[in-house]
Amino acid sequence: MLRSIVFLLFLFSTIPAKATNLNLNIQGQGFSGTVSIDLFENLAPLHVERIILLANKGAYNGVYFHRVIEGFMAQTGDVKYGKIGSDIKKAGLGGSSLADLTAEFSDFPFDRGVVGMARATDPNSANSQFFIMFAAGHFLNGKYTVVGRVTSGMDVIDKIKRGQGTNGLVLGNPDFISTAIIK
Repeated sequence: MLRSIVFLLFLFSTIPAKATNLNLNIQGQGFSGTVSIDLFENLAPLHVERIILLANKGAYNGVYFHRVIEGFMAQTGDVKYGKIGSDIKKAGLGGSSLADLTAEFSDFPFDRGVVGMARATDPNSANSQFFIMFAAGHFLNGKYTVVGRVTSGMDVIDKIKRGQGTNGLVLGNPDFISTAIIK
């Protein structure tokens, strides 16, 4: 009997959980494309739930990539100040009308294609903004919440317009998420 239970536990532990995907349709200067992201509900359930909620409400549609640093990351998701037609200088200062989230740090490494939640200096200040890594940034490990990983479309991420200066502020007409769809 015990062997049967152990076998069943082993069998069910090898079946992957159904992953939730976030598809970002991105438009840029002279390009457009789709990025597919596997969201990691098991690592950051509250943060993933927030992204799903905002995407399903259409909150990410028309949101700029406002902070893009060559060789580091592309940041988006400011649903309050980062929408097309907003003052780009305010992009990155807001979040959503929902409360900030408690950190859900893990040991998952910030490698190329990993998606993390942006936050202020307070570890518990993530809200709606997220970033996608161009390259490994292991100095972020255990300090920012990992929410997923790009499974296709890194070539699209690589084309996103880069920002200026050390903070990577994108000037002019930033690239943006035309639609964010949960699958």
